[in-house]
Amino acid sequence: MPDGTIPVGIALVVAGIATYAFFRVGLLGVGGEEEFKPIASLWFATFALAPGFFLPLEQELGRALSARRAVGEGTRPVVQKVVRLGAVLVAATALAIVLASPLITEVYFDGDWVMLVALVCTFAAYAPAHLARGVCSGSGRFREYALIMGSDGLVRIALCAVLAIVGVTAAGAYGLVIALSPLVAVGYVWRRGALTTDDGPPAEWNEVTPNLGWLLLGSVFAATLLNAGPITATLLSGDADAEKVLVTQFSYGVLLARIPLFLFQAVQAALLPGLSRLAARGELREFRSGLARLLVVVVVVGIVGTLGAFAIGPWAIEVVYQAELSGATLAALALASGTYMMALALAQAVIALKGHALVALGWAVGVGVFVVTTAVASSDLFRRIEIGLLASSVASLIVFALALRLRLADGAAPDRASVVQATAPLD
Repeated sequence: MPDGTIPVGIALVVAGIATYAFFRVGLLGVGGEEEFKPIASLWFATFALAPGFFLPLEQELGRALSARRAVGEGTRPVVQKVVRLGAVLVAATALAIVLASPLITEVYFDGDWVMLVALVCTFAAYAPAHLARGVCSGSGRFREYALIMGSDGLVRIALCAVLAIVGVTAAGAYGLVIALSPLVAVGYVWRRGALTTDDGPPAEWNEVTPNLGWLLLGSVFAATLLNAGPITATLLSGDADAEKVLVTQFSYGVLLARIPLFLFQAVQAALLPGLSRLAARGELREFRSGLARLLVVVVVVGIVGTLGAFAIGPWAIEVVYQAELSGATLAALALASGTYMMALALAQAVIALKGHALVALGWAVGVGVFVVTTAVASSDLFRRIEIGLLASSVASLIVFALALRLRLADGAAPDRASVVQATAPLD
């Protein structure tokens, strides 16, 4: 396996487990599901925003640094260019959040202004984390890349445990922990010199942004769709304590349904570097064969995940979170997650074939279908969201399948740059 495959795969598994542990530790710390609802809302809002905006920067930075390293050129001018772009994105998004702060605070955070501050801080904190990951991946420092990815969750759990031990129950304190956790590993790898770069020729914008617009658009829509369920439940639920508890429990169900997605990313970490190598050598028949094997893995993991959610999901969610959700609800969420996973795999294949605009279109269609379906599908809050999640993933899947067929029919061939852009893991 190529360098970095094992540490990145391990980091993905650690990050996935840490997510579930954080929800459990945070729940115990604040004292109940009603009190934990703002933290869950912050979590899903953060990971709809941060990866959506910063993952494309990480991808393009890693690609550009790798290209310079291949010809022996210094990479510092590229890093400086992307850092400036990241700062602009942070400032623009933070300004938009601040301008809409009265509405966001009242409707989404139940009037808790500390959680709004935590949202802005968390969003800003993930910018250096993603940029540091881009520097590490583009420089071939995969152990440091894995350290940044995996330690984020561990630091978050440790800080939450400290808050719980000393008796802090305010949700805002736990929200601010989410903002602090990604910066710890970034500071550590920076002190170790893992983010050091060399002087080189000046970088032009076209060196770091040839497909950034389409990547950014597609990434924002994809991250929105991935986190749309809990966000929509928060927005549409009432103020009653019982509904707040149900929204929190629904968030647990969404996390449980994502277990196949975490497994898929771990498999992806092992398989996609090999596809990148095949693409670079122009071995298109072998590339298609490898992609077909990856899709088979996706289907198997999705089916097993859906059946497992129906059979043992209610028991698992009761044991881990002391929550009650039916097997049908968990199976519906797992099926939507599995379909999203298949759509994601096809989207990455389309990007590898240089279909960045088609991928942005596919995720945009998915978000549109989610909004329409959720509005008209049912009067039951969670049923309409479950139907919307499944319908939107199916819609994106269809668009990507058609796009993949179109790109292959046109004779599109992958190259190393496009495959690198397709392989960055989700958060």
